Amino acid sequence: MRKTLTLVSGLVLSTGVAFAQSMDHSNMDHGDMKMDETTIEGAVHAEAVVNSFGEGTVNVSHGPIPEIGWPAMTMDMPLLEGAEMMGEIADGDTVTMMLLKDSNGMYAVGAIVADQ
Repeated sequence: MRKTLTLVSGLVLSTGVAFAQSMDHSNMDHGDMKMDETTIEGAVHAEAVVNSFGEGTVNVSHGPIPEIGWPAMTMDMPLLEGAEMMGEIADGDTVTMMLLKDSNGMYAVGAIVADQ
């Protein structure tokens, strides 16, 4: 988990939003996560600002996510059961989200990594 946090944090901090959204996340080490490889392989990563947490949701503001055709927006995102929170995360923090399709084919947050 520290390896993933260090890798993601270092890349995001050193390269900026555009690079983070366009880079190949398939080489990231998700080994400590409680999800199977098939689930993780279809993941989409995006930088966002956490506005607030709700009951099973997180309200975020994010830039465009071209991999899934989303424009920049502020929205409530459902948290998957067992979603991983990596690092200290508070309202107003910039994070990297790992988005996965839920059982209904809708994107939900499978993990949130605090940017250091």
